[in-house]
Amino acid sequence: MNRQVRVLGVPMDLGADRRGVDMGPSAIRYGGLAEQIESAGIDCIDGGDIHVPRPEERDPDAGGPAPGRAKFFRETKEVCEDVATAVDATVGEGGFPLVLGGDHSIAVGTLAGAARDDEDLGVIWFDAHGDFNTPETTPSGNIHGMSLAAVLGRGAFAEHEWAHTPAVSEENVVIVGLRDVDEGERRLIRESDATAFTMSDIDARSAPEVVAEALEIATDGTDGIHVSLDMDWLDPTEAPGVGTPVRGGVSYREAHIAMEYVAEHHDRLRSMEVVEVNPILDQHNQTAELACELVASAFGKRVL
Repeated sequence: MNRQVRVLGVPMDLGADRRGVDMGPSAIRYGGLAEQIESAGIDCIDGGDIHVPRPEERDPDAGGPAPGRAKFFRETKEVCEDVATAVDATVGEGGFPLVLGGDHSIAVGTLAGAARDDEDLGVIWFDAHGDFNTPETTPSGNIHGMSLAAVLGRGAFAEHEWAHTPAVSEENVVIVGLRDVDEGERRLIRESDATAFTMSDIDARSAPEVVAEALEIATDGTDGIHVSLDMDWLDPTEAPGVGTPVRGGVSYREAHIAMEYVAEHHDRLRSMEVVEVNPILDQHNQTAELACELVASAFGKRVL
């Protein structure tokens, strides 16, 4: 990659039930992010943090969509619009936006900003969860479990420009590592044109083969790709400090080789985010430090 990386922190925990992921951007920075990026031979600057309102000062059910429920809907809109503006400015200046979460609801803003020039974007969503619920199907009301559905204009999100990104087509969306899906979103994923690879697919075919196919799908006819890395994609033995851990995720080496495959498409990579690091649940900042390593691999760092 020959573009300068601009780090944007979004200390967001409004989209989840469990507190702590708002400290994720600080933990990742402290884990050596800038040093890891620079060790890959890439210039890095820090663009600071996007302001996020405190949940204690807001009503989670005020201003939500109808029908259905989405907690802190109005606040999530405000934050995602600010994220989109910052990402758009970074891309417009020729830089590469690396967005640090916070919970996965911030992806709505990242993708809106990355696609503001109306170029078609493919998406690879490394995640244990589908994030395909809508306000009508969600069992929790947490927007971090609806972010991909929002980007695709599913359900109530179809009426909201801040959420729906038309430049992202379902045919170019790939979820990798799926292993925890709610009943309502299971139906939506099956009915969609998005591709989902479960952990069973990775077990049967290997991580390199699955990720290679995911990249083919995401780059097919698109102008660029966005990579969304939820750290709960990894097994909790590797990444214990995440918002919603699920047993049976990818290993340390599988995660690295996946990012190395991403790096091979550096000329198509438009933006990236790393989300759901929860230092309260972590062990000696292990998950944040691993996030830094994986970012470096995605940017081309190699052993030799």
